[in-house]
Amino acid sequence: HFWLLLGIYLAALLGNGLISTAVACDHRLHTPMYFFLLNLALLDLGCISTTLPKAMANALWHTRHISYAGCAAQVFLFVFFLSAECCILTIMSYDRYVAICKPLHYGTLLGSRACATMAAAAWGTGLLNAVLQTANTFSLPLCQGNAVDQFFCEIPQILKLSCSKSYLRDVGFLLFSICLAFGCFVFIVVSYVQIFRAVLRMPSEQRRHKAFSTCLPHLAVLCLFLSTGFFVYMKPPSLSSPFLDLTVALLYSVVPPTLNPIIYSLRNQDIKHALNQLLQYAQFQLP
Repeated sequence: HFWLLLGIYLAALLGNGLISTAVACDHRLHTPMYFFLLNLALLDLGCISTTLPKAMANALWHTRHISYAGCAAQVFLFVFFLSAECCILTIMSYDRYVAICKPLHYGTLLGSRACATMAAAAWGTGLLNAVLQTANTFSLPLCQGNAVDQFFCEIPQILKLSCSKSYLRDVGFLLFSICLAFGCFVFIVVSYVQIFRAVLRMPSEQRRHKAFSTCLPHLAVLCLFLSTGFFVYMKPPSLSSPFLDLTVALLYSVVPPTLNPIIYSLRNQDIKHALNQLLQYAQFQLP
């Protein structure tokens, strides 16, 4: 398992690191779409770095140990990055909606100040949710032992170890996260309904193809990310099994950060051009 996890982690680091570097260094990519893509890449780096390094260490040393403080830090950081990523993905759908449905108002609605405010709101929402979830989860007394049946400290697995009365209280706070994710989901669906309606009315087939090629990868990531996340936090206990829990956890915590760089850069000529220029610059600087 160690080598598999190491390969996935290095792929995610390389992909998200290249996107972050390209957007930061190429002034032509200093636009709202790439600004939010930079935020997504940074959140993906944080999200996968919260879970996989400890899982790799445990796999290498054949142990499943994690300290109480380490588990609390992992829950806080994971919820923080995951919540902020959900908000950033929602903002990215709004960015696509304005670009396609209201192109004449794009510069007004998505100016530099508006973009910075939306990004700060996304990170702030993630921070607030992380504080609430971590404080309430770790205020619970654990009555069912201390073995978390997952490769990282996941809130639903910790709740299985808690007492019944306190469990009900924490489920109420968990609903806050679910409502946040559901609100993002509804906003995204409404945005994409409007986008696809506008795209289908375009007279040019080339413009329709370009719009679909831009939006469909985004939609694919959203479906994988939100559907698996909803399943983890809303599935009944009767559906729980070690293999299913592990598979779904990998699908929403590891796969999106690894695939996002591929999906967003594979067919993006601007990103490819910026990376080629960076590579040429690096080769020129070598003695």
